[in-house]
Amino acid sequence: MTAVAPHTLWVGSYPAVGASAGSGEGVWSLDVGADGRFGRPRLAATSPAPSFLALHPSGRTLYAVAEDAPGTVSAFPLSPDGALGAPVVLASGGAFGCHVLALAHTLWIAHYGDGVAAAVPLDPATGALAGDAVRFAGGGSGPQADRQEGPHAHFVAARGEDVLVADLGADTLRRYPARVAGPRRRPTAPAVAARLPGGAGPRHLVELPGGALVVVGELDARLHLLLPAAGGWTPVAATPVTATPVVAGARAPAGLPASSPPGPSPSHIALTGDLLTVGVRGDDVLSTHRVRVGDDGVPALDPLADIALGAGACPRHHAVLGQCAHGRLLVVVARQGAGDLAAVLVDPVTGAGEVTDAVALPTPPACVLEAA
Repeated sequence: MTAVAPHTLWVGSYPAVGASAGSGEGVWSLDVGADGRFGRPRLAATSPAPSFLALHPSGRTLYAVAEDAPGTVSAFPLSPDGALGAPVVLASGGAFGCHVLALAHTLWIAHYGDGVAAAVPLDPATGALAGDAVRFAGGGSGPQADRQEGPHAHFVAARGEDVLVADLGADTLRRYPARVAGPRRRPTAPAVAARLPGGAGPRHLVELPGGALVVVGELDARLHLLLPAAGGWTPVAATPVTATPVVAGARAPAGLPASSPPGPSPSHIALTGDLLTVGVRGDDVLSTHRVRVGDDGVPALDPLADIALGAGACPRHHAVLGQCAHGRLLVVVARQGAGDLAAVLVDPVTGAGEVTDAVALPTPPACVLEAA
């Protein structure tokens, strides 16, 4: 039998609890085998609070956004052997950047602190930074005064010639042209592509075949199904983010603001075939759901299972690396609260799974990215 090559991962991290950005955290590199066993992590580069990473489509540049104020983004050139060179550091255009999307021609950054979505021109051949950040300010608020006092951009998704920005603070999806240079005119105000129910707190999203969206609400712990409508999308259904009922009297999830409500607080969502995986803090599970298309052609979500990740795990992000041993899916979860990475093998039919290995990092992991 031919051995399956391990997956090489890049991992972004937060400062140690109680420490400030730039106190020793950075970007880590390690391998994980098809059996869900980790190799030894190594610090590839020190960088202040690199809470999210992205790889340029050319595979020649790795980006790390610093979750700090004022924010910065670092562009690390990648050598042929996968080593990170000295970064070019640029002001990211906002405060507390928490997500970065790398397109061939533009780098998009979502800033939680002030709601700004910023776009940086790139050299499409290498991914090198080719200009300063162009800022697009958000606007609006929501009914949860402690978390929705103003706009909080949390995620950027590519869709055709546009990008969609999930704004947790304003319960909206904002839309902008994906390119910041060229013949398309820059918008002077955000175009609202969708409005979520008040208090949903849209965080991350995936697009289904056919153009529907599934948006995970961090604040209401629901998966919102949005169907294409004139000029955007409209919500048509919402499903609890976990398959099991919310536990009464649950504590606020670890790693979140003290004002956060108790109970489940979903983070990242991923789509693999017709299987949705959602990290859920508070309940500390990886929740699985099946995307089903009804006789009317409208998709629906069926809950499958909640995979226990351990008390206090606080799963902030995860990467689905594909099928591995015995046809199961290998998922690597950044357990921010536990300070480690967890390998989870998931049955793609039943959605059930188990943690097979874990590896600790000196600083809490925040993002998992498979190397090209």
